[in-house]
Parts: sequence; structure tokens; C-alpha cells
Amino acid sequence: MPEEPLTATIASAAAEIDAATWNGLVAATDPHANPFLDHAFFLALEQSGSATKRTGWTPRHVVLRAGEAVVGLLPMYEKTHSQGEYVFDHGWANAFDQAGGSYYPKLQCSVPFTPVTAPKLLTWSEDPALKRVLLAAAEAYATQRGISSVHATFVPEAEASLATSADWLLRTDTQYHWHNAGFASFEDYLETMSSRHRKITRRERRDALEGLTVRWLTGADLTETVWDAFFDFYQDTGSKKWGRPYLNRKFFSLLSAAMADRIVLMFAYDGERAVAGTLNLLGADTLYGRYWGATREVPFLHFELCYYQAIDFAIAHKLETVEAGAQGEHKLARGYAPATTYSVHWIGHPGLRDAIARFLTQERAAVLREQEALGDLTPFKKG
Repeated sequence: MPEEPLTATIASAAAEIDAATWNGLVAATDPHANPFLDHAFFLALEQSGSATKRTGWTPRHVVLRAGEAVVGLLPMYEKTHSQGEYVFDHGWANAFDQAGGSYYPKLQCSVPFTPVTAPKLLTWSEDPALKRVLLAAAEAYATQRGISSVHATFVPEAEASLATSADWLLRTDTQYHWHNAGFASFEDYLETMSSRHRKITRRERRDALEGLTVRWLTGADLTETVWDAFFDFYQDTGSKKWGRPYLNRKFFSLLSAAMADRIVLMFAYDGERAVAGTLNLLGADTLYGRYWGATREVPFLHFELCYYQAIDFAIAHKLETVEAGAQGEHKLARGYAPATTYSVHWIGHPGLRDAIARFLTQERAAVLREQEALGDLTPFKKG
């Protein structure tokens, strides 16, 4: 712990925090250099109007100082709904409201609209005492404002353990990640699969790309024309899934201006016309896939762009992992293995806390049983 007294304040925008300071804390905390933690990502979300009070995401970032020096940061938002989180607590909200409580507003420690595991307790050292102070500051702010709860979602296991030792409740779920075992090529990777799954994969890739070509776009490739095409794809998928996409067009331009070299768009072209695309962000050892869309229905093209091309890219660039977002047991057949995700929850009302704690005990056991069963469904050779 620093010798100077610690003080915690609330920043009402990422712009109030120096970018070098923010990113320095990320570098000190996260060896994976997760791009979603970058100051520029949060700045694009907020300055585009995608994550603001109007959309139900009011910035309430906790800034921890020792004297004048910033030694800790907890990205946090005050929320009036539970949309765009991927850890579902609507049932908790409904139960509390029916019992006469007010679940909203609540506090959400997360990367908005992004189910990506990344540290949330960003500190200049690994001293757990500093991280506990950040948790305590979030609790104190909730208590002072009469806010029902604080939720830190998609945190690393170590942060989850630290929070549960401070009496936060633990929740688990499952994602599907691909792991690179030093493969030299996609064909090398296919050799780990059973004969049946190798044939299926080759057929899917062949059918998806018949008459189409794929290009990886990054850096100077990311023109506004390219972003216009991608936004059409993004809107098409968003309107089908949740009615209104969370991110607006301005967000992608702001992100591209600040982080173009960490963005990889994978587009499928019919001649010179893009017909489908997906966005990926690049970390130190991981490719993070997000936001798929298409203007033409092509069998297996979703699997090709979102999963197989991501594997191709990871092998070519010697990345360890591909994280392809939330949900999707269909990823198992493409070689993506079950991975546990963690979230932690501080609940102010004792009765609500007890009820949620009982539910989570049962849910964690169910998640574990499901993961054990999923392990038998992978496409790899047995034994």
C-alpha cells in the first residue's frame, strides 16, 4: 500500500481521466493487453453517445489516488436497465421490485456491450489491498446514493476470488474459446479432429466461400467507406437480435481513428462488393471476435468469418487464444472449448442478497455439470 492517504473520487466521463494514466494502469494490471480496456475504447463509447446517461449508461468511474498520484481505477456505470451486459439479472430486478424495492439504478463495472473477460480492478501494483479499496469505494458510493447493487461482470478468476473474500456473491457461466497448440496451419489444426469432423469442417469452408473471397482489413485499410459497409452488417444483425443496435456509426469512426492497428475486419466479397463482415480486436496474445453481420444469406458464412478465419489469423500471427463472444454451443463443433466466466455482485438489501446467494449456489452447480457434459461434444480425436 502507498504511504500517502488514499482517496476515491468518481469521474463522470472517461475524458476526465488522463489517457496515459488510464492505459498505464491497464498495462500494470493486464498482461494480455486487452484492447477493450484501452482508454480510447471507453472514450469512443462515451463520446459517440453509445454509453451515456441517455442510453442508460451514466459513467461513474472510480479513481483511486495516493496523494496526487492515481494508483487505481474501476470502470463503472450507473444503469437504469440491464441491457447490453450478457450476465442476466432481470429476474432479480423483477423479484425485488415486486417485493417493494427499487433495483434500478444499479452500478455496473464492465466494458459496455462487451462480454469479454478482463480485469476491472486496475491498479499500479498487484497489492490486493489496493484492489479491495476499489471494491469498498464502489460499495460506499452505492450506499451513499441508495443504489441497490454493484455488479462486476466478466472478471478474471483472481478478481472474483478477491471480491468473494470481501463478501461479494459469485456467479459463473460458460463461453467458448479456441486455443492454439502451436499449429503451423489450419490443416495442421484439422489433424487433431476426428475424421468425420475434418470432413464436415472442410465442406463448411468450401460451401461458405464458393464464389466469395475473404480479406483481412486493418490499419490504413479501414476507410470510412469500409466502416459504412460494416455498419450496415452490424445494423442488420442488431435489428434481428435486440431491435436496436447498441453502438452507433460514430463509435466505429472514433474507434478506428484511435485504434486502427488493433482492429481486424474480416470481410467476404463477391467481386468488389462486400456482402458480410465481422470485427475483431487484437490483444497481445488473443484475438477477440465481435459484431457479425451480412447482407446476403450464405450457408456457413457466419462460421467461416467468425470462427474459421479467426483461427486462420491466430495461427498466422502465433496468437494463443481466440475469444468469439458470448453464448453459442455451436462453437464446440468448430473446436472452441468451454471456458468459465466469472462475475461478482454486491447486493445491499439483506433479504435480496440471501435469495440471490441461494440461487447462485444452485446455478454454479448447474454450470459445472453442463461444462462436464460439454467436454464430450468437442470434435477432437478421443484418447
